[in-house]
Amino acid sequence: MFTDVVGYTAMSSRDENAALELLRKYRALLNSIFPKFEGRVVKTMGDGFLVEFASAVEAVNCSVNLQSEMAHFNSVLEERSWMLVRVGIHVGDVVHSEEDVLGDAVNVASRVEPLADPGGICVTRQVVDQVEGKVPWRLTSMGMKELRNVPNLIEIFRVEGGPARPMPESGDALHSRVAILPFSNLSPDPNDRYFADGMTEELISTVSKIGELSVISRSSAMRYRDTSLPMKQIGRELGVGAILEGSVRKAGNRVRIAAQLIEVDTDRYVWSQSYDRDLTDAFAVQGDIAAKVAQGLKIQLLSKDRERLETMPTENPEAYNLYLKGRFYLNERTEDGARRAIRYFEEAIHADPEFAKAYSGVADSYLILSDYGWMVPAKAGELARMNALKALDLDGSLAEAHASLGLMLVNHEWDFTEGENELKKAMGLNPNYAQAYHWYGVSLSFQRRWNEGLDAVKKALALDPFSLVIRQSVGVMLISMGRHEEGVDILKKVAEESPDLPSVHYYLAISNLLQSRWTEAIEEAKKEVESDRFDPGSKLDLAFAYSESGDKKEAERILVEVIQKKDAYVSPTSVALVMLSLGKLTEGREWLNRAFGQKDSSLLYFVSVPAYAKYASSPEAAEILAKIKAQERAS
Repeated sequence: MFTDVVGYTAMSSRDENAALELLRKYRALLNSIFPKFEGRVVKTMGDGFLVEFASAVEAVNCSVNLQSEMAHFNSVLEERSWMLVRVGIHVGDVVHSEEDVLGDAVNVASRVEPLADPGGICVTRQVVDQVEGKVPWRLTSMGMKELRNVPNLIEIFRVEGGPARPMPESGDALHSRVAILPFSNLSPDPNDRYFADGMTEELISTVSKIGELSVISRSSAMRYRDTSLPMKQIGRELGVGAILEGSVRKAGNRVRIAAQLIEVDTDRYVWSQSYDRDLTDAFAVQGDIAAKVAQGLKIQLLSKDRERLETMPTENPEAYNLYLKGRFYLNERTEDGARRAIRYFEEAIHADPEFAKAYSGVADSYLILSDYGWMVPAKAGELARMNALKALDLDGSLAEAHASLGLMLVNHEWDFTEGENELKKAMGLNPNYAQAYHWYGVSLSFQRRWNEGLDAVKKALALDPFSLVIRQSVGVMLISMGRHEEGVDILKKVAEESPDLPSVHYYLAISNLLQSRWTEAIEEAKKEVESDRFDPGSKLDLAFAYSESGDKKEAERILVEVIQKKDAYVSPTSVALVMLSLGKLTEGREWLNRAFGQKDSSLLYFVSVPAYAKYASSPEAAEILAKIKAQERAS
């Protein structure tokens, strides 16, 4: 086993004495844990340990216990003082030489450890072969990895057995945190899975309306679909005191919903109930379940909570069914999914023109089409505005619609004041809406209000702890604040967990450009292009990396190729950046003006991403910056 502290060098540079004292306590803690699992410390290496175990089972169990104890160790510290540890484990023959151990197995373990998340554990296929079925922890494959100085590819697994961050102790803070796991689809038609997923999402939304509860967001909860993990483990991983699970069976316009609330600490059922209802009554069932959750957790419902739970968004079962289909396809986060979602939401509106949440769904869909570069921003933004305002006209208490309107105002109107007001309204109406906190934090980052933005995004991450996009935002903000090592650590872990996420390769390329690491920047930009299916915007990011590194010829070749391609939307801001980098100043200014006319949201990245600073402060950009500021004042 190899262990290593993440970001210790940065911590030491901030306050060496404090870092050394923390390191002393950390070493003492780990030295007390290893003997419990028959682990022998071979040697310490700065802030790391090399430990030998008699069996792989003991090594894995020790690593999970270690991370759990580290979470408690960190829980009394300020966040920037947390000592997050990575653990890597491999099985193989070793050679004992005096007090040291040598051999290929040691080399492999040392290469596995950096692949773990901060607070995480990675093991090789050889370890899994020896422990599978003998430990209660989930072992998730990360795929075949090439390790430095190791001749063959090795399959690496993530051990998911404990919290990777400090969690609330048992008590009020933990007691009021709830996770709603994906409801099982028991419908005879497997195509009705959308209904079970939609019911889960709507239940999360409904329970979130209870002011005293903290509810884990959908994307993190969906991670546990069809899980066989013990509830205690899920509770530890999510940092919750209670879990709601259940099943849905739909047949025509009849639905059977079974739900049970489980207390994590005791693994006992607090409450369970089944409902056989018409589809029309589905919203009433959700409200009743939410009230029972509050009752089971001994939370007193306020009158405003009861009023929210009793509000019926629609009494039309056809509209509700179509709405759930829309949410299902929107969550795919693909162009086809977003466009199909719009069709279902519009059909729901046709069935019930007073259905506010369906209008909000349309607004969200257009915002995604714009954000991913699948639609001209000016048109998408206007359609998002129109539908968000219609939703709020029908239901002014709809947090999702306030958030959508806020995002549109920031991204497309550059009206930060009103946009932030709308996002704050969303957070006030639904304190569990992680997306609103995330969007609010990003809005603050566009204004270089980094500390405030980081606080908001961290709140979003607490509600949606497994969201890669939110975790990515934390990394980006840390880099923008000058905490480069910490931010890059986070981005690299996101990239390892999701190598096909284009945006993380974009930000890694940007971070390398900031450090004048040209080769690495180009490699990351190439990965962005490949994972983004050769999208024109990603190609322009690669062209920018080439140009900044000095390869103007290749940058211009890509630029011409993208501009001549007419079958996809191309961000004028991205074109302008390449033009300015190539020294084509007049053309760069013209493309920036075109970006303003199209309300291209990428302009906000142009003025806030540190790698673009020299161009954002150039005379060519002065006119466009003045226009953006004038737009905000006029809004």
